Amino acid sequence: MDVVSMGETMVLFTPDTQGQMRYARNFSSKMAGAETNTLIGLAKLGHKTGWISRVGKDEFGSFVLSAVRAEGVDTSQVTTDKNAPTGIFFKEMLNEKNVRIYYHRKYSAASFLDPIYIKEEYIANTKYLYITGITPALSQSCRDSIFYAIEIAKKHGKKVVFDPNIRRKLWSDEEARKTLLAIAEMADIVLPGINEGEFLFGTEDCEELAELFHNHGVATVIIKRGEKGAYYSASSEKGYVQGFKVEKVVDPVGAGDGFAAGVLSGLLDGLTLEKCVQRGCAIGALVTTVSGDIEGLPDREILEAYTELPGSDDVTR
Repeated sequence: MDVVSMGETMVLFTPDTQGQMRYARNFSSKMAGAETNTLIGLAKLGHKTGWISRVGKDEFGSFVLSAVRAEGVDTSQVTTDKNAPTGIFFKEMLNEKNVRIYYHRKYSAASFLDPIYIKEEYIANTKYLYITGITPALSQSCRDSIFYAIEIAKKHGKKVVFDPNIRRKLWSDEEARKTLLAIAEMADIVLPGINEGEFLFGTEDCEELAELFHNHGVATVIIKRGEKGAYYSASSEKGYVQGFKVEKVVDPVGAGDGFAAGVLSGLLDGLTLEKCVQRGCAIGALVTTVSGDIEGLPDREILEAYTELPGSDDVTR
């Protein structure tokens, strides 16, 4: 396995029309979750990925499992819960620059994720453990599961990649800050956005944020700057990568997950850190051009065409 992740994936309902959701009469349904978005992005690029989670023993759970599996992600470590439902959420598209998300996930099956459901050998046999700051916010057992997974990864010498992905509605600022910094200190690579960096350290300066994360023991820091690109910092290299221009943003949700997929893909392909970040920026931009969290994730051919690379060798070296 190349990358393993854990977290909740839900059924997403989106109105067929823009504007306030109260006026919507028809909805389309899809599945979406930060971790599976990234895993699917990696699978589309030919990497082997696996997902640890729980879903309800219901039709929504069957839909999620079927959809994630169909995208090439291993779901053998997903358990079903007959007593708790699969979570759902709604995306209200007021316009392309104003998107509201409404979650209905309290007491969902995924919130009962527990270390007992995590098999050590599954994480021991992967190259990267990818986690986000959403999962530890769902419940204490989810938080315990995250730290347990990290301990396993560290025990077996596996790299831990962490996207803080803060959801402030799920817990208090104090609890979030304390927990996310504790996770960051155990991670090898951290992928914060500017707003997340400001939340954790009180500054929006990329270079200062990188140093602050380094001071907490993080070896590699990659800070997402939205349409401006990203800043990366490690012991041997640092610098800015320019973002890819998007003429029209259709749906910005999921861009960060695509960015993570690009960075991880680059690492797996042995690219330099700068090239990994460039790939992250490219995929993040592509995601925003299509409605939906995973629909804009590219395969190799689409990625090559978008980045104007002449051949697959240039992408994979």
